[in-house]
Amino acid sequence: MHIHYFANEPWEEEYVKTKLSGDEITFHEGPLSNFPDLKDDQTEALCIFIDSKIGEEEMNRFPALKLIATRSTGFDHIDLAAAKAKGITIVTVPFYGENTVAEFAFALILTLAHRIPEAEASVKAGAFSPQGFRGFDLAGKTIGIVGCGHIGMHAIRMANGFGMKVLGFDVHPDPEIARANNFTYASLPELLAQSDIISLHVPYNAHTHHLINKENVGTIKKGAYLINTSRGAVVETDALVEALKSGILAGAGLDVLEEEGDMADETMLLTQTHPNEESLKTALANHYIIEHPRVIVTPHTAFNTTEAVERILDTTIENIRHFEAGTPANVLA
Repeated sequence: MHIHYFANEPWEEEYVKTKLSGDEITFHEGPLSNFPDLKDDQTEALCIFIDSKIGEEEMNRFPALKLIATRSTGFDHIDLAAAKAKGITIVTVPFYGENTVAEFAFALILTLAHRIPEAEASVKAGAFSPQGFRGFDLAGKTIGIVGCGHIGMHAIRMANGFGMKVLGFDVHPDPEIARANNFTYASLPELLAQSDIISLHVPYNAHTHHLINKENVGTIKKGAYLINTSRGAVVETDALVEALKSGILAGAGLDVLEEEGDMADETMLLTQTHPNEESLKTALANHYIIEHPRVIVTPHTAFNTTEAVERILDTTIENIRHFEAGTPANVLA
């Protein structure tokens, strides 16, 4: 096929050309909007990122267009009705970072458990003594995994590897999956009351908004740790602050904050600053949590590894191959 590819980073060109050597690919640096005069009667596919807006006007510039392959999970940047009317297939990348995010959650857990930030700061300040930095083992502790989907299941398997007791909460429990992966389903109140560590792996929607809130935060096991690598608004900020101040929570590892708002696709952060960066700066400046000695805050980077980015490209490449073979995959219905 004749493909126009709008790249995020220069290295993508060689990577993609090697794997799609039979296709005629024209590479462009940056989004489609950088090329307002670009038209092509022969182009059959556009390979884009979330920063390329594709509406009817853009589609009309490529009258032979059959496929839009977006290198993202989200698809708000594409006019679905216009594509359907023109018979254009849209393919996405539904999964790419399940193990990546689960690994990051455990990085936060281990960092808190072994008091790594404090110990490192002490050494940099000129001291070299383990006194005051006693941590705790994960083995034998109970971890509550809230959301047992793709990421949550990776986290459960990792927890088993550390010798932890695992409780899982999910709106669609599957007893067979629980038996096969050595964990026990629990209600959310049971999980909060029994877990030494609570790790959130749910999508953000109306049902998960403030899943951890002022009404239930007091039921959390005293001295537990909260890990959030899902979406910020799953946790009510005021409830989090209250739990930290009262000692209900001994600490927290947060890759996301409520002030971020609802981000449909985190991959946009690969090429853009956070859309709510200014409000985040203000919130962080006034936030109790940023000063708390047992709270770690990172800038929504749990998904961001070389391997995860390559999986995005590999899935996109496979999507194009499947379309060419007449067996489309990851098609947006």
